[in-house]
Amino acid sequence: MVTSADGSAIHVEVYGPEGAPVVVLAHGWTCSTRFWDAQIHALSADHRVVVYDQRGHGESPAPALDGSGKGYSTEALADDLEAVLAATLGPGERAVVAGHSMGGMTIMAAARRPVFRQHAAAALLCSTGPSRLTEEALVVPLGPGRLRTRLTRAVLGSKAPLGPVTPVSKRILKYATMGPGSAPERVDACARIVHACPRGVRHGWSQVLASLDAEAGVRELRLPVAVLVGTADRLTPPRHSRAMAGALPHCTGLVELAGMGHMTPVEAPEAVTAQIRELTLTYLGVKENEEAGA
Repeated sequence: MVTSADGSAIHVEVYGPEGAPVVVLAHGWTCSTRFWDAQIHALSADHRVVVYDQRGHGESPAPALDGSGKGYSTEALADDLEAVLAATLGPGERAVVAGHSMGGMTIMAAARRPVFRQHAAAALLCSTGPSRLTEEALVVPLGPGRLRTRLTRAVLGSKAPLGPVTPVSKRILKYATMGPGSAPERVDACARIVHACPRGVRHGWSQVLASLDAEAGVRELRLPVAVLVGTADRLTPPRHSRAMAGALPHCTGLVELAGMGHMTPVEAPEAVTAQIRELTLTYLGVKENEEAGA
């Protein structure tokens, strides 16, 4: 456990050999460290892989309901990422930081933070967006407008329990969050992760995401950043990624995965892992590691 700025406990797991290039993975809304299992398996042989549960998810306790709302905020997400970086990286050590969905928004929120700037060598923004999330989401099959936005906000912000994983619930989750060709076992894996998120935490973070405005954070990411999105992403459609690629000071490339939905690290694990490997090879190469260990 790592202690964040407000005293919150953040569950962290570290895999792979000491001295190897470091990758830090931040998962999205309603997910957990288990969302990155494919990347952990693929990368940990020759990378040190740091994964953590966002507050309220997985093994990280939910924020205290003290009425301030500070426990559920993008500033809290940035605090948590900084705490993880400070606890798992040594002085001067740098990492590639990858964020999926809310994890990408965490990176945007941390863009100006000194600890983030000290330790982040490059970043991957995966299936994410900086603002207008409910306005642009396509989970409700209506044309754009106030009605679709209100219904989207109601659906994503619902306090209703998700209940057990069933064939019906998997079909609903697949429609909203995954591509039409997603393999059944990957749909099942995503459903079990999402359904494990406490409904109070799910609702609390939905309110933060509904009013998100991290546009300034995108422009402040003054490090190499790759952007990846599925063309069938209904939660953060490709228009977000295209806009971010145009606004980033140093975008290394935009990858659009044909037919993939929002859950790209699970739907297309090889493609996401390849993007992370490319960033570590380019920005955490052997020469830098040798100098760091000298």
